[in-house]
Order: sequence, then structure tokens, then C-alpha cells
Amino acid sequence: MHDLPALARFGGLVATGLLDVTSDPAALDSRGFWAVSASFEGRLVCARFRDVRHEPVPAPMPGQWRGPSVDDWTSSLDHAAYTAGVGRIREYIAAGEVYQANLCRVLSAPVAEDADVDALTALLARGNPAPYAGTIRLRDHGVETATASPELFLRRAGRIVESGPIKGTGHTEADLLEKDHAENVMIVDLVRNDIGKVCATGTVTVPDLCVVEKHPGLVHLVSTVRGELREDAGWPELLEATFPPGSVTGAPKSSALRIIESLETAPRGPYCGGIGWVDADRGTGELAVGIRTFWIDRSAEGAAVLRFGSGAGITWGSDPEREWQETELKAARLLAVASGAYTSRTYTGAYGAAGAYDADEGTPR
Repeated sequence: MHDLPALARFGGLVATGLLDVTSDPAALDSRGFWAVSASFEGRLVCARFRDVRHEPVPAPMPGQWRGPSVDDWTSSLDHAAYTAGVGRIREYIAAGEVYQANLCRVLSAPVAEDADVDALTALLARGNPAPYAGTIRLRDHGVETATASPELFLRRAGRIVESGPIKGTGHTEADLLEKDHAENVMIVDLVRNDIGKVCATGTVTVPDLCVVEKHPGLVHLVSTVRGELREDAGWPELLEATFPPGSVTGAPKSSALRIIESLETAPRGPYCGGIGWVDADRGTGELAVGIRTFWIDRSAEGAAVLRFGSGAGITWGSDPEREWQETELKAARLLAVASGAYTSRTYTGAYGAAGAYDADEGTPR
């Protein structure tokens, strides 16, 4: 599988013909079509492709993806460690050090050395369709990521920039609590502040607040924050002001990041980072928050490990057991898909199997 060509998919769009790779965000304001992967820890990989075309995600082929057994998954934080971590964050909140912090765990399972993340993409597109589905396969550059993200990190159209933070999760709308709404509003304030650092004064607005969105197997509260970039701000300034995404860190962000560092035992990698595309020629782009995201880690010699992250936002009103169950809910369907245990004969969802594509603009949406 070493000769698998570089590839990127975003909804019904596929990019091939790799031209160059850089870690310089200024390239995103230059020219060409770029696939963008940013790890939570800040490793940025921007890959420019020559050929970009509309092409639905291929149907899964038997034997193309050999996923791990459902029993092979292990967690960086077990039940006891995770619930204890929730309690520790509540202590930080009581001490006035933070209002909210995300606590995440990374699930891991071995896969075959020749595993191809694009074959997993075909399963995800049908088993868990998502509005910001994306795949980047750059094995020579250490990026093999497939996301079924429901969350918009940054969308840019010319000078207009938009973010769609998610906070609040339940099986159904009836499961959403007042705590979920409060959590969402806190993160909206943080995102407004982040975007406001690079937007013209008075242009930052919140067109939608705490809207219920239905996704496969669960519902989320989603808000929209929008602003107009200053003339002297581009992708480097925008990423510096907003990264890592506020919805997967906490508020204040600096305090939440310190707490995350002290409690989490595994790097998040692509999970909770950013993944998406930028069309520098058109001045457009769309990056998702890297949640509901798988990646293949080949850092250990002669071994390939499939990883997946799951987490929850912790506030003073959090119940440790309920937060653990939220991480289970977020992971259950996706792990089943990756392990070949998702057996629904009808793959349905709000977004369709191959994502959406704007034929007028020639870019995914």
C-alpha cells in the first residue's frame, strides 16, 4: 500500500495529482486547491492538488476495508479515569480557574499494515453520513485521516468568515438539558472573541443560537458566528486567532488547554483539530472541526493503529456518569461502522451518502 497515491475527498469532491506540501498557512492565500489537516497539537499540513473533480464516494467493496474487531478497541482513559477527570474539572470550576473544559479520550485498535483510509471513507459515507465528511490520504507525510464531522470550524467566502460551534448532545431533543444550552452559549462567546480578533469592528454577529440539528443516532445544539475579515487578515491570522477550535477546548481557552494537558493521557492528533479544503483561486474554504474522526497512526515500527477520539464538554452542572455516556454515544455508531458491525440495511441520514456539492460554484458545501 506504499504506492497508494495522495488523495483528498470532501463530500462529492475528489482531489488527486499532488503538487506540493507545506506547513506554511500563507500558502492558502496564494493559488490552487489545497487539502488542509491541522492536528490539535498544531501540526499543519497543506497539500496542493492539480486535479479536482466532482465524483461521488465509491461504494464499499467487500474485503477492501478490514477493520478491527469491536473487542479490540482500548481507551486512553477508562471509565474510572474519565469520571475522575470530570470531577477534577468541576474542582477547577469551583476554584474559578475555568468555566468549561473539554475532556477527551482516544480509542485505539490495531489494523492491517496495508489498511487504506479511503476504503473506510466508503463505509462512513453510508453508515454515518455527515455534512463535513472529509478524507486526506498523504501517507508519505503522516496524514491518513477520515472524518464524519458534523461541525463547521471555519468557512470563508472572500472576506466573510463563519463558524458553527456545537455544544450539547443527546439521543433526542428531549435529552438536552439547560446545562447543554449554557455550555453552547459560553462557547459562542469564546468563538465571537476569537473571530473578533481578525474581523472588522462591529461585523461579528450570531445569526443562529442553540439550533437543534439531527444527525445519525443523536442530536446537537448548533450556533452560527459570522464576521468580516479585516483587509490585513488572511488564513495565517485567522488560524492563529481561532485555533484550536473553542468548542473542543473550553473557556477561557488558555486555562482549558492547561487542564486538558494535565488530565488527558494521549495526544489528540487530528481529532479536535481542523480538516478541510481551501480554494485559493476563488478565495473560499471550509474546515471542519476534527470530531467523529478516524486516523491511522504508523508511528510504531511495523504496526498500524486505527485511532478515534471522543469527548464531552464539562461544566459545573456536569454529572460524571452522564458525561462518560455522552462519549460512548458519540463513539458507538462510528466504531461499529469501522469494525464492520454496523448492519443497518438502509443507510439514511440528513445529508445523503456522498455529501453535497454546489454545481454553480464548483466547490463542496
